[in-house]
Amino acid sequence: MTQKITLFLLRVSLGWYMFYAGITKVLDPSWSAEGYLKGAKLLPGFYAWLMSPGILPLINLVNEWGLTLLGISLILGIFVRFSAPLGAVLMALYYIPLGIIHPDAHSLIVDDHVIFGLLLVYLAVAKAGHHWGLDGWRK
Repeated sequence: MTQKITLFLLRVSLGWYMFYAGITKVLDPSWSAEGYLKGAKLLPGFYAWLMSPGILPLINLVNEWGLTLLGISLILGIFVRFSAPLGAVLMALYYIPLGIIHPDAHSLIVDDHVIFGLLLVYLAVAKAGHHWGLDGWRK
């Protein structure tokens, strides 16, 4: 029972974190991923390509709504085995431009993107949506 409660709390709290990160971007018409992409230290050509005028609006949309929908999925516990791995890919795409070794005040090599990505994989593998989530009702 304690394991189910912990899994539920991890799922919902990470869901809220992702939802809030996404919805604040959706509600801010001036938000763009361009600033983050410009700072890419690893694969700068790839991230510069993502900033091209024909692609950046799609990148912004995927960021805003990807995070928002991932959050909703985790909070409600629905389609977690689908959304969580996609969220892990998103975390990897956030991590890569920083460069593998990017010391800051709180991390070296392993930062929040790595932790969140691994947690998302765990939530998918553990079928976290089945514990007090709508995935448990879908058969």
